Amino acid sequence: MAVSEENPEIIKEKDLERKKKKADKAREKELKRQKALEKAAKLQAQQASNNQKKSEKKLVKRGGEEENPEEFLDPPTPFGEKKRISSQMAKQYSPTAVEKSWYSWWEKSGFFVADAKSSKPPFAIVLPPPNVTGALHIGHALTVAIEDTIVRWRRMSGYNTLWVPGMDHAGIATQVVVEKKIMRERKLTRHDLGREKFVSEVWDWKNKYGGTILQQLRGLGASLDWSRECFTMDEKSSRAVTEAFVRLHKNKLIKRDERLVNWDCVLRTAISDIEVEHIEIKGRTLLNVPGYDKPVEFGVLTSFAYPLEGELGEIVVATTRVETMLGDTAIAIHPDDPRYNHLHGKYAIHPFNGRKLPIVCDAKLVDPKFGSGAVKITPAHDRNDFEVRKDHDLESINIFTDDGKINSSGGSEFAGMPRFKAREAVIEALKKKGLYRGAKGNEMRLGICSRTNDVVEPLSKPQWYVDCNNIAKKGLDAVMDEEKKKIEIIPKQYATEWKRWLENIRDWCVSRQLWWGHRVPAWYVTLEDDELKEINSYKDHWVIARNEDDAQEEASRLYNGKKFHLSQDPDVLDTWFSSGLFPLAVLGWPDDTEDLKAFYPTSDLETGHDILFFWVARMVMLGTELGGDVPFRKVYLHPMIRDAHGRKMSKSLGNVVDPLEVINGISLEGLHKRLEEGNLDPKELTVAKEGQVKDFPNGIPECGADALRFALISYTAQSDKINLDIQRVVGYRQWCNKLWNAVRFSMSKLGDDYVPPTNVNPENLPFSCQWILSLLNRAILKTIAALESYKFSDATSTVYSWWQYQLCDVFIEAIKPFFAGSDPKFETARRFARDTLWLCLDNGLRLLHPFMPYVTEELWQRLPSSRDQTAMESIMICKYPSIVECWTNERVEYEMDLVDSTVKSLRSLANERRER
Repeated sequence: MAVSEENPEIIKEKDLERKKKKADKAREKELKRQKALEKAAKLQAQQASNNQKKSEKKLVKRGGEEENPEEFLDPPTPFGEKKRISSQMAKQYSPTAVEKSWYSWWEKSGFFVADAKSSKPPFAIVLPPPNVTGALHIGHALTVAIEDTIVRWRRMSGYNTLWVPGMDHAGIATQVVVEKKIMRERKLTRHDLGREKFVSEVWDWKNKYGGTILQQLRGLGASLDWSRECFTMDEKSSRAVTEAFVRLHKNKLIKRDERLVNWDCVLRTAISDIEVEHIEIKGRTLLNVPGYDKPVEFGVLTSFAYPLEGELGEIVVATTRVETMLGDTAIAIHPDDPRYNHLHGKYAIHPFNGRKLPIVCDAKLVDPKFGSGAVKITPAHDRNDFEVRKDHDLESINIFTDDGKINSSGGSEFAGMPRFKAREAVIEALKKKGLYRGAKGNEMRLGICSRTNDVVEPLSKPQWYVDCNNIAKKGLDAVMDEEKKKIEIIPKQYATEWKRWLENIRDWCVSRQLWWGHRVPAWYVTLEDDELKEINSYKDHWVIARNEDDAQEEASRLYNGKKFHLSQDPDVLDTWFSSGLFPLAVLGWPDDTEDLKAFYPTSDLETGHDILFFWVARMVMLGTELGGDVPFRKVYLHPMIRDAHGRKMSKSLGNVVDPLEVINGISLEGLHKRLEEGNLDPKELTVAKEGQVKDFPNGIPECGADALRFALISYTAQSDKINLDIQRVVGYRQWCNKLWNAVRFSMSKLGDDYVPPTNVNPENLPFSCQWILSLLNRAILKTIAALESYKFSDATSTVYSWWQYQLCDVFIEAIKPFFAGSDPKFETARRFARDTLWLCLDNGLRLLHPFMPYVTEELWQRLPSSRDQTAMESIMICKYPSIVECWTNERVEYEMDLVDSTVKSLRSLANERRER
């Protein structure tokens, strides 16, 4: 069937219908577009209107001027002049902007300088002198944070405050640095240069690079009296050191004797106990030792036999230091061991030098660790382990030269060998002679020099010693004896450690075989008719004097009519000897200076508990003996800083915190770069970088000195260790921004023409104003009590809580309605609110200043000055806040507590209802 064509009329009707629908859709679309445009135009007009209103408000507020961004920026300040601050407060706190320029003005203005003739009560403290080689580390930052808080508080409290800066010459550390430098640059040793030229090199280095840390301390805000800055090798200190040695010798407290010392074969000097680190070795262990191409084996007990004289057999001994058998002088048998008692009085024959070694069965064992059996006696055992020399004339042989090689007295076939290569050679030689009896792993403690990583060698050497028994007893009584007590140690638990150290004190070896330091003021007298001409050949040929002329005169008196030659002792004095004189030397002792009369004894000492004996006790002993009194009245010992996980800070862990990096901020890449510039081996570097990625994934943000200081002080409640979390510092940096905004808001409410009141009657104030002033009183009372009792963490907590939770969170919010409009009925409330706000800001900033010196100075300088006060130039010389009796209002505090409790209860109920 064929398909018929559609009617043309029908087709036309359908087309018209389609066109109509299309037109309707187009009109609808256009209508929507028009509506959208109208809405947009309306919004745009509204926004423009709002902007105009805001602009008008700003113009009204600022006298009709347009906002100028430059008004929010601090103008440049010439060095030493008072900081020029922006006319408008920046909208956000910036540590860099706030902390610039203030310090140089404080210093130049003389705000830090003490006056020995002042009528004010004195308060003196010395800064533990950092090493001349040092750079700022987190321990220094903690010391400064605490000490500067104390000093600024005392200065503001009306004391004639002296805080003495100084720097320690750091004998060993500095000599090592310069030796490495000349070896790196010129391939020379100090012996190649000679003593005089080498010491000149050290002075050049000191003048060029030393003391960097003192400049860094300024950045932390340390208000030190730089006019009294000293160096332990300057003329004043050197004179004090010489005088101290001479007087102590005259009082028979210094003597010369040959005893065992901790010897460093790299430095070729005796070192103190504090410079020896002991590591625990569980068994056979290979360690890298300076000067050796391959690792050296430790933790092995080697047994060998000594043949007995007269073919009586042999006696087997065991040692972890088989090379020292070359210096054996006897064999000790435990007196209770029946196996060997029949050998008493017999001799063993040394297989390498033929020496006859007496066998001693009645030796008193001082150290019971040797137990039963036979033990060889070398100079390293001496009286520290056996009491044998009282009844037996045993010779003392040092088989090691100063650089750790075997000398000819130990056996010619080993002469010149480094000690640990000789270890291997001796074992091989014993095997060849059939005297080797085997070896096994053995637990042991190994002494390592913290400066060089060398294995410490116990050697018998003639040295100068301070007899500490009597002066230690005085130091012990000064702390422990209630009737003779002169010093308080805080925290109290360290008094027990003080007692332990001083009750078991040994003579103090004060001589060091270095070139950098104070020469021992002792001269050896070589008489023309002396058989032996070498220095120290005769123990009684020494004279002690202040200089060579005095030594010549003394020698002439002692050896009347005899010809002689003088040689000054080449040794220098232990750095702890000069630093032990620090409180005396910095005040001008031995002269009777104005400073000494005004400030000695000093008031406080603040330092780490790790040097309680090595520095604090020695200052007390020397100060009592030479200064006639203890050097300070109170000792505050701060905790040691660890990382956030409680681990000791170590470069190899990547957890070392550089305070400058916290103050200025640093990227993760920057932290990595610091590690790469160190001397870590590749494996340690990898581990360290991983540690930094974990702890500082985004680096360390800029926190500023104020936030770092406040955080460190807030940590001091943590017993003997501080687990430092950088996020806590970041939190206080954010809190500085809160302070900034609180003052910025307050300034907008005070207005440009505001004049603070001469006095305020709390009874006329609104409830909220009475409440905040009463709590301010309470905060002042608690802060001062905490500072006086050295509870610094409590002080920071009190100040923080008042600012954050009471002033900012409650009071400022409570008074905002007074400023919401210009209603005349609120005019009185506004005036009272302004006065109270000013009182809070002025007192609150002064209360906070010792902890955060920079931001408080900046904000205080912006406050209007009170008419009833002589305008102070700086907040740091203002009076520290004190109680205003009429501000205290316990009734208002109680009522506010009820309100607060009620609000909290209502919120809690509301939350419970929502949860249902």
